Amino acid sequence: MVNGDYTHNQIVRWKIFSRKSQAPQKVTTGRFEVERDGKTAYLEYSMAGNVLGLIHTEVPAELRGLGLASSLADNALQYARNNGLKVDVICPSVLDYIAKHPEYSDLVLR
Repeated sequence: MVNGDYTHNQIVRWKIFSRKSQAPQKVTTGRFEVERDGKTAYLEYSMAGNVLGLIHTEVPAELRGLGLASSLADNALQYARNNGLKVDVICPSVLDYIAKHPEYSDLVLR
């Protein structure tokens, strides 16, 4: 910069680092659910393109120990496999399930 003015070369360098716009992606959110005794356990998900994000599992205290978190994880992973999706696993419960069921590891984004 000379006296507050940019030279042509400096302007060209700045254009190299400009941000490219990306096409917006449609993101869908929802839950896989199972109901028992009037209570609902669920696994929250988001879907963007061909990636199923498994976000959070919640099982009411009265329903814990019944294997519902495992059932939810299995259902979500089967859904991904049947629909040709990859999974982005954020939920620790689902990560634990996959560690015990390596047959689903090919679905996980690397």
